[in-house]
Amino acid sequence: MGSIWSPYLHFPAWSAVLLAANVAAQAPPGLGMEEYGLSARELVQAIEQTEELISKCMRDQGFVYFAADHSTVRAGMTADKKLPGGSEEDFISQHGFGIATMYTGLPPQLTPGYSPGRVGLGERNVLQFRSLPPASQVAYNRALLGGMGNPTFAVALEQENLWLTGGCTRKAVEQVFKPDQLKSTYYNPQDSLINKDKRMRAALAVYVREMKKAGFEYNHPDEIEPDIRVRLAAITDNSRILVESMSPEQKAALKKLQDFERAVALKSTALQEQILTPVEEKIQQEMFSRKPQ
Repeated sequence: MGSIWSPYLHFPAWSAVLLAANVAAQAPPGLGMEEYGLSARELVQAIEQTEELISKCMRDQGFVYFAADHSTVRAGMTADKKLPGGSEEDFISQHGFGIATMYTGLPPQLTPGYSPGRVGLGERNVLQFRSLPPASQVAYNRALLGGMGNPTFAVALEQENLWLTGGCTRKAVEQVFKPDQLKSTYYNPQDSLINKDKRMRAALAVYVREMKKAGFEYNHPDEIEPDIRVRLAAITDNSRILVESMSPEQKAALKKLQDFERAVALKSTALQEQILTPVEEKIQQEMFSRKPQ
């Protein structure tokens, strides 16, 4: 399949209007450009502190967990929507967002191929997990993650959904991140400021209109992946059902969701790249134009 950045999507007139000069809000002091509004240094510190706390919590429960370093967790974060040797464009063309399309029902440590969760845990932890008997593996992940449906730290951090974490991962992030950052209603303050800009509001109006023409009812790209995860959880009993153990009805529902995911990912990503991203980058540049004090 060719590039998802479709040549049939052109909005030259709109682009000129959306990128017109405007007074953007300056980023408030202390707001960084990384996940959860952290600076690059703060993110490294948060990762290292969280991983050490996860290791201690697991040790207290009788399990071995090696605190992953920043580069390992970062590798898990950047593995999202990518396969070795391929680009994000290629991935989205074939697999959408990699949610329902890559579902196996296996724990991340045993998931073959694409698994940002496995990458972010690090090779030593994966090997440690695989050395355990099946019953101990279940107990291990219950201690580490809280359950099958809960994400690893790297995945939760990349998606800014720490509220979904459980087990020792949850206990650790509660000691490192702020209470409001652990809520399901959390929204990155940088993204919030950008969305309030008149240019972004105008761009989003175009995005919504074009999405509706394609049959998709979303007001922002950020709404899509959480919606797919909710739909997937309903089909898989919150990731407790292996694909090979699914009933014919469940397999049919999963395939329907996978087809939907690919279609909505292609449309939304193309619109996002051509309409939203240029506006977002300009506003972001203006927000952080002043050097931090």
